[in-house]
Amino acid sequence: MVSLKKVYISVGIAVLAIAAGLLVFTTWYTVDESEQAVILTFGKVEDGISTPGLHFKLPWPIQSVEKLSKETFSLQFGYDQKGEDIRDFPDETKMITGDENIVLADLVVQWKITEPAKYLYNADNPREILYDATSASVRSIIGSSKIDDALTSGKAEIEGEVRDLLSTLIEKYDMGISVVGVKLQDVELPNKEVRKAFTDVTDARETMNTKINEAKKYRNKQLNEAQGEKDALKSRAEGERASRIERARGDVAVFNKLYTEYKQNPEITRQRLVIETLEQVLPGTEIYIMNDDGNTMKYFPIRPLETEKPKSEKEGSEKNND
Repeated sequence: MVSLKKVYISVGIAVLAIAAGLLVFTTWYTVDESEQAVILTFGKVEDGISTPGLHFKLPWPIQSVEKLSKETFSLQFGYDQKGEDIRDFPDETKMITGDENIVLADLVVQWKITEPAKYLYNADNPREILYDATSASVRSIIGSSKIDDALTSGKAEIEGEVRDLLSTLIEKYDMGISVVGVKLQDVELPNKEVRKAFTDVTDARETMNTKINEAKKYRNKQLNEAQGEKDALKSRAEGERASRIERARGDVAVFNKLYTEYKQNPEITRQRLVIETLEQVLPGTEIYIMNDDGNTMKYFPIRPLETEKPKSEKEGSEKNND
């Protein structure tokens, strides 16, 4: 009896020790800064915990903890990259554009868990649902876009439209996740021949745009030069107009003064005007006064004689020089 009692006591002590251990080790837990937690009470979801640090709860099996990461996850659509090893899945990324061309579109979706309880219990496989929603979204947007936009300058717009449509779908599924961003990794044509033909067309388009830009530049240069010449002509015309107006005003002032003098002394003023007119009409002309008695006079070259030195003066100067 004594030994049996000791066994019972030992078993009781062991049970108490186990219960104490469970009480000690299952009533507290820590949440890292990069984690968020969900408390389950008899399997029922309680409020989530996102504050980092030490937290307490009821011991297991009354309450348990599920921890999830706060990090931003990447969903790779159309390929799988592990280190430097990249595997493509062209069958998944082959889709038809709005102008009935086939392209291969790879993209990455950045997403986060925003409501841990919904992420854990509102869907069986949230990642697979997100992948299917991504496929549906990108196919829908590419299907309404032109191939030129998908391959060249329209990628940013396509990314934005895919992100908006995917966010709307995820919100309807209510899985507790949110889409942070969508990035098109690669959009290309399905074979080399088609890619080369499209590249040739793209190069020709770029050459055309370059020529157009050069022509616009030349046109702008010519327009600027023409505008400059027009402004210069206009400026000269304005200057000429102002000059002529001032000259006209001066002529009017002179005429008025002459007219005043003419009224005072008509004969003198008339003779003066005749002489001034002759000076203007015949500048530098030699005038000879001749006897008006009807007789013929011989020409007497007075001007040449005035310019020549007398012979005696020449000889005297030569002797002085000797």
